[in-house]
Amino acid sequence: MSENSQPEPSGTTHAHLAGEVIGRHRHDYHQLLYVSAGVLAVHTDEASWVASRARAMWIPAGTWHQHRVHGRSSVHTLGFAAHDILLRSGAPVVVAVDALVRELIIACSEPSLPQQEARHLRAVLRDRLRRALVAPLTLPAPGNSLLRQACALVTDDLGQPRTAAWLARSIGVSERTLARLFRAEFGMTYPQWRTGVRVFHAMVLLAEGASVSETGRHCGWATTSAFIDTFSRTMGQTPGTYRIAPGG
Repeated sequence: MSENSQPEPSGTTHAHLAGEVIGRHRHDYHQLLYVSAGVLAVHTDEASWVASRARAMWIPAGTWHQHRVHGRSSVHTLGFAAHDILLRSGAPVVVAVDALVRELIIACSEPSLPQQEARHLRAVLRDRLRRALVAPLTLPAPGNSLLRQACALVTDDLGQPRTAAWLARSIGVSERTLARLFRAEFGMTYPQWRTGVRVFHAMVLLAEGASVSETGRHCGWATTSAFIDTFSRTMGQTPGTYRIAPGG
């Protein structure tokens, strides 16, 4: 989509196959992006997010981003004029999608929706979005070269329980320095970051059809029950429920 294109008032709905990539682009309007089936990983130069059935992405106007589809996905997009400030954030954010917001987004993204009906539905959606909970499953992109190296060592083999001590030795720094790097760049501890990475990749694997036990093992949980507990606390639903939810 061209960076100078205008949003379609009626929104858009597209079906995508697993593995499809929508290349780096930007819009001169804000975009609300939601997937009613599958998972969409959204990447910018600063971070990565996951849009799923429970979480939509708000992408501010002018933000360069790209998408990767995981699992067969139904993607709904709505454009909002740059002066239409619904969520006061200069960076992309993830918002929680409840049953009402889900149905509003799907309805508003129907290309054949009459304009008057679209205006009424969007008015309700605006009200709901202004008080939507931000769901903070975000993977920041490391800027520091040592931190990039450390993160790559972990993400390249999530099945291995990499400790902070092992990671620090591998990149030639002390544990104290490693902890400082994670705090300074990400505002979180190494264990917090690693949990986010594992849940992020678990969502992708589940969307692609992997079983709960297989997903937990691949992402480094010692037991399936430990995976279920962590995923449930992070996502607000069990991985089994997430995997078989309607539309998935």
